[in-house]
Amino acid sequence: MPTAHPGDTVLVTGANGYIASWVVRRLLEKGYNVRGAVRKADKGEYLKNYFESYVKQGRLEVVVVEDITKEGAFDEAVKGVHAIEHMASPVPVNNDLGDPEEFIRPAVDGTLGILKSALKNNPAIKRIVVTSSSAAVSTVTPEARTFNETDWNELSINETREQGKQAHPMTKYRASKTLAEKALWKFYEENVKKEGRVTWDVVALNPPFVYGPGIQEISSPSTLNATLKVWYEFVYSPSTSSAKPKEAFELSNSWVDVRDLADAHVLALEEEEAGGERIIVTQGAYVWQEWLDIANALPSSLVERSSSPLPKGFPEITAQPQSLTYQIRYDTAKEQRILGINYRTKEETTRDTVEDFVRRGW
Repeated sequence: MPTAHPGDTVLVTGANGYIASWVVRRLLEKGYNVRGAVRKADKGEYLKNYFESYVKQGRLEVVVVEDITKEGAFDEAVKGVHAIEHMASPVPVNNDLGDPEEFIRPAVDGTLGILKSALKNNPAIKRIVVTSSSAAVSTVTPEARTFNETDWNELSINETREQGKQAHPMTKYRASKTLAEKALWKFYEENVKKEGRVTWDVVALNPPFVYGPGIQEISSPSTLNATLKVWYEFVYSPSTSSAKPKEAFELSNSWVDVRDLADAHVLALEEEEAGGERIIVTQGAYVWQEWLDIANALPSSLVERSSSPLPKGFPEITAQPQSLTYQIRYDTAKEQRILGINYRTKEETTRDTVEDFVRRGW
């Protein structure tokens, strides 16, 4: 299958988002042209100002796609591009007791919509990279476990079907991500691969929690990307961190720096072997207390510029590293073989994220 190369034009959906804005930056830095799709015109103004030099060179344009779930929403946006980074994913808010379909239908329809538009309007596209999630891979189990790309989160789908509106919002979200990715592969198999109608292929990237500095316009911590907001509340904000029980700081998951994930998106366009693959992209596992320990070891010249002392948490949790339990791990053998990301460490991500918060005056 053909791969993308610098000089090609790449459509990035949800281009003003936390992860997507870094993908736009990496693509431009590597010599690609970018067409960024945003939901509203004002959402694209910051992008155009931030990347002003690229706009003047004619290498970045911003288009408006108001509702990605509408039939044919991307029909015009896909015309003339060589590849697509599909990153837009509508997430409903205040849905604690809402219909699960309010999560599922936008996720599924948004994914299928761009595939249909590409099939109908641009069969010359080389590759489509879709941002999925580790939520489509892993399940919450009592025992520690390592997951890989052959795993699917069927549990959240089943629980959502059984519990309906009573299902936990995160269960509904996990189900939506799983069903959206399943729809991606079903469409690809039935309409592209089996039929042999076009030459493009697809890649699904499955990151876990994404942390690191942002480059998009953020008015306050309350408007941070959902996962980065959690990091802020645990590691940087004394008021929210101190309200959490000790057990919260013992919880574990896996993570990736937003800049490494952006690099993975670009490499997924360029590496031929990535075509037709789902790829887990993660640096590794953590317990929350590790982040606090690292933050408190930052140079005093940086920490003193923050608005108040950083939270301490419960340092005794990490006093004996060999006794830490990481509940969820991922096998990254496929990612290392195909993409070969050289991941940033927790120390690098913590330093750069705190510097970003300080720069924003938080």
